[in-house]
Amino acid sequence: MSDKENAKAYWKENLRYLLILLGIWFLVSYCAGILFREELNQFRLGGFKLGFWFAQQGSIYVFVVLIFVYVRLMNKLDKKYGYDE
Repeated sequence: MSDKENAKAYWKENLRYLLILLGIWFLVSYCAGILFREELNQFRLGGFKLGFWFAQQGSIYVFVVLIFVYVRLMNKLDKKYGYDE
């Protein structure tokens, strides 16, 4: 595989990871915090309605976890394509 093909495959896989992770964040922050708020408010987490919790705290926690997931995925991807140091 040439360097150009290697780089193209690397970025294609990188973009796929980004789209999946951003999609998860969208679902948690927008859908759980806004669209499905009423359905989620039937449940409680730490004394707060679940829809409120996702809107205020949950999306932030999920975003931080997704950052760590992205770092791990990128480290594996770098090793796979030989871009690690």
